[in-house]
Amino acid sequence: MSETLEKLQARLNQLEEEIEQEWDRRREAMAFRLEHNRVVFEREVREAHRRARVGFWTFMSRTRPLFVLTTPFVYGLLAPFALLDLCVTLYQAVCFPVYKIAKVKRADHISIDRQHLAYLNGLQKLNCIYCGYCNGLLSYVREVAGRTEQYWCPIKHSRRLKAQHRHYRDFVDYADAEGFIAQTEKLRDALRQMKD
Repeated sequence: MSETLEKLQARLNQLEEEIEQEWDRRREAMAFRLEHNRVVFEREVREAHRRARVGFWTFMSRTRPLFVLTTPFVYGLLAPFALLDLCVTLYQAVCFPVYKIAKVKRADHISIDRQHLAYLNGLQKLNCIYCGYCNGLLSYVREVAGRTEQYWCPIKHSRRLKAQHRHYRDFVDYADAEGFIAQTEKLRDALRQMKD
């Protein structure tokens, strides 16, 4: 990696850390805390949330009929997502120990916690559980796939992709054969040393 890219990467890492610190400050301002991975709101906040909730029937009366008709297509993806979850979890359980790649913690990616928000009605909570699972699952799958790619083929593509996984930035440039030979083992060692 060039010195310019290393400096930019260091700056990006610093910005990401600042963003996390700002999110922490915003969480404090929202008057909730986590106790043993359980969300606890201050009483006044919970009461304000209950007052803000739109009831189920009011919510449904404001929903366009076409939205209701798309429901089977949305929730029909649950079975393929669950199968993907099972397959990726089995893949990681079997292959990562053989390659000596640090395993991805599924719980670091899948967070189902929005159902604790009192300003959501039952249907909204169900939708939030679904979205939390599916988007978290895709994050989990992406991390497993990213670690696999780093192990087997840590080469950048010839063109810039819209969004890459977090390991991609360390990959060898597309046409750099010498870098590939020199860096592959280092990148594999980095996977062995990883701690989530």
